[in-house]
Amino acid sequence: MRAVRFDHYGDVDVLVVRHADDPVAAPGRVVVKVRAAAANPGDIYVREGLAEEAWALRARLSGKDSDLPKWSMDFPAAQGQDVAGEIVSVGDGIDAWQVGDEVLGWSEERVAQAEMAALPAGHLVRKPTRMSWEVAGSMCVAPMAGLAGVEAVAPRAGETVVVSGAAGAVGAVAAQLARRSGAEVIGLASEPNHAWLREHGITPVTYGDGQADRIRAAAGGRIDAFIDTFGEGYVDLAHELGVPAERVNTAVDFQAAIDGRARIAGTNDAGGAAALQRLVDLVAGGELEIPIAATYPLAEVRDAYRRLAGRHTHGRIVLIP
Repeated sequence: MRAVRFDHYGDVDVLVVRHADDPVAAPGRVVVKVRAAAANPGDIYVREGLAEEAWALRARLSGKDSDLPKWSMDFPAAQGQDVAGEIVSVGDGIDAWQVGDEVLGWSEERVAQAEMAALPAGHLVRKPTRMSWEVAGSMCVAPMAGLAGVEAVAPRAGETVVVSGAAGAVGAVAAQLARRSGAEVIGLASEPNHAWLREHGITPVTYGDGQADRIRAAAGGRIDAFIDTFGEGYVDLAHELGVPAERVNTAVDFQAAIDGRARIAGTNDAGGAAALQRLVDLVAGGELEIPIAATYPLAEVRDAYRRLAGRHTHGRIVLIP
């Protein structure tokens, strides 16, 4: 099979697509023919060698530094967590899945960006018939981070919630889910994305200089919660707006969480396959949209990550093997 690999840490130019051994369905696992695999910002941190620092910060937050294994990576390394495809082989001990089933899920081993991937059976849910492969291959990392962020700040009807990066992969989901709670939602985004936010019942506000005053004007009163999906000072903005630390969640600012200025619930806190199924059901029922910014063939993986690194896409960037 063809698969994305990199042999050492570095920028996007270390990514290559080369032939690799086909995966085998070990006990408890299935092999999936990959139809779509989204790119995520976390992939960039791993590829650039920043994941160990993130691990150390997470360990400090957990209070169990000595109990956690040291994060490390073996080369050549694979890439990609989000995945969707068709099962082509089933390992021993699995009754829930059969060859030919269409599924979506995630790879903790980061092997999704390939023509085939071996995955634990418990990391998969069934793909709805009418769901596109691009959306199916985008359902895990960012949407589950959005779900975790909303649940961390627990918005209620009548409250006002601000979401930074509200048109991005995580923010678009967080903003929609917060709106479903009955809260009023203010979404920080560039002007080209304002129409989409309005269509989803979200009040758009342009980010940048003067945004605090614009948020206050849009809120018309107290701001109750803040979901930061972007970093770069948005936790400080939340406190400037009067939001208490327990009602602020950030997906990216580890230091703010260590300092007690925010919570940091993310993908791994969402609830696994059960939470993923909840999101899939919402999408299938037309109650949640997963925007797709662009698709790229596997061979153009470098171009996909160059675009992702710009941090101005509306929705997901997806690789198609």
